Amino acid sequence: MEMLQLRYFQKVARMEHITKAAQELRIAQPALSKTIARLEEDLGVPLFDRIGKQIKLNSLGKIFLDKVDVALELLEEGRREVADLGGLEYGSIRLAMTTLDRLSEPLGEFLTLYPNVNLQITQTSTAEMARLLDAGGIDIGFSALPIELSGIASAIVLKEDVYLAVPLDHRFAQRDSIHLKEVGDDPFIGYKEGHVMNHLNDVFFRKAGISPKFVCQVDEPGAIVSLVRTGLGVALFGCKGGEDAGYKLLRIESPACYRSYRVYWSEKRYFSLAARKFLTFLEEYFK
Repeated sequence: MEMLQLRYFQKVARMEHITKAAQELRIAQPALSKTIARLEEDLGVPLFDRIGKQIKLNSLGKIFLDKVDVALELLEEGRREVADLGGLEYGSIRLAMTTLDRLSEPLGEFLTLYPNVNLQITQTSTAEMARLLDAGGIDIGFSALPIELSGIASAIVLKEDVYLAVPLDHRFAQRDSIHLKEVGDDPFIGYKEGHVMNHLNDVFFRKAGISPKFVCQVDEPGAIVSLVRTGLGVALFGCKGGEDAGYKLLRIESPACYRSYRVYWSEKRYFSLAARKFLTFLEEYFK
């Protein structure tokens, strides 16, 4: 039994689809099928139920997958501990975030300081982030939404005020602050349903007692800024800006609108030297 067989089995077991698993593993589908067949032959039992071209992990496969997950995670932790003994330049960090824009600059600076650190980045939902942390699939998560799970520790690294972004010709553009309910009837630009920022903004709208009329909902902050500049509507925005940016940011007097970004890590998993260094770096960077 080889480690490669176990990794291939793990992927197929989670996806329950040979062709899709082969695509993710970047190997030929027939080669993957043969690898799984050899593994079942070595074990002497079938791990999957096969119905036509479909496969489904059976009860024996589920038991074996639990053990494979533990074994591969232990091997990965051992590799990372050995790498730590060799120094930070051999380290790696598996990082997951709900949004990329807040970490793009600090990531660049960190890699400038430690260019040999192997950084693996995933953009995902907070729920999936929690699952990955618990399973040992990532080292650090970064999100503005809370993760409440036993064994998961956290630290706030960034607090930012949320402003109301308005076009320069908006009726309130000459003001410095505003109550959010004053723009309850304005056209709003926001994030798409399911976006992490959409969840946070909904809390502010409820506290203000308004139901915004969205004229456009997008994925990225840059798109929101562009649309505010054109005069399409107003938007909640967390980044600083000013008239030279083509829009005006108004401080929101009520309700209190701010976001707290946290880093999360598992207390049950090995926390590498590189991951610890990155966590300390983020805390200092955002100060």
